[in-house]
Amino acid sequence: MRHLIAALSCAIALAGPAGAQQSGTVVELYTSQGCSSCPPADRLLAQMADRDDVIAIALHVDYWDYIGWTDDLARPEYTQRQRAYAQRWNAKNVYTPQMVIAGAVGVVGSDPGAVMNAMAVHRNTASPIALEVLRRGDGLHISARAIGDVPAQALVQVVSLTHSVTRNIERGENAGKTIDYRNVVTGWQNAGIWTTAQPARLSVPLDHAGPVVVIVQDGTSGPILGAVKLP
Repeated sequence: MRHLIAALSCAIALAGPAGAQQSGTVVELYTSQGCSSCPPADRLLAQMADRDDVIAIALHVDYWDYIGWTDDLARPEYTQRQRAYAQRWNAKNVYTPQMVIAGAVGVVGSDPGAVMNAMAVHRNTASPIALEVLRRGDGLHISARAIGDVPAQALVQVVSLTHSVTRNIERGENAGKTIDYRNVVTGWQNAGIWTTAQPARLSVPLDHAGPVVVIVQDGTSGPILGAVKLP
């Protein structure tokens, strides 16, 4: 169910600090177990995942499954998210490995120079929202307010992660390799639409005990306005 977020609806009382939340530039890696070009990008994302100023997440896509190995971490909705970026940017196709930086630009995910250059641009851009997230019981409590230029509405998304996954690839382009994946996306929930003229307070049920990221974005494929990760 989608919730309209406004000051007079979905209101909750937030007590205490937001906890050990981490903010930073969101880096989305679109990858696949069946892609021979992806392991260098997977390793680069793993390095970035340990940085305090980066929220690194790996989304496995399913369009390489036909070449001999089915990626059990892939979901069609992650492929659709990547295609939505491509459509917004008038790109002719999607590819792996691709890193999307702050929802604003896509680069070859195995090219450290291109990735770092794109990150440098967005790291110096202040977030236009103040975002706090608290995990309490079986839910998340999210509060946000605009402190800069923002669109009239923004999409609040809750992303569930698995910290580390190892796979032994038996067939396909990576046959015989053992690959470690970090911050693998295992769930993506559109939690609500925030009308940004008023502060937002939202309570979202959550049955995931692992790391979680809250992303506030201009639609499903626009620039990311702010993000917070909880361990």
